[in-house]
Amino acid sequence: MAEPQLAKKTETKNEESTTLKGTLASVFLLGFFIVVTWLGVYFLYLERF
Repeated sequence: MAEPQLAKKTETKNEESTTLKGTLASVFLLGFFIVVTWLGVYFLYLERF
């Protein structure tokens, strides 16, 4: 009878954990740019209304 594959143990390598500070900064900058753009369009709309 064939042995089930689930019983086979595999080793996983723990790689050095990386920091995501650069990713967080990029996301904040992109979010800031989107908010500033929306506010600019909104105030432009109010000015021309």
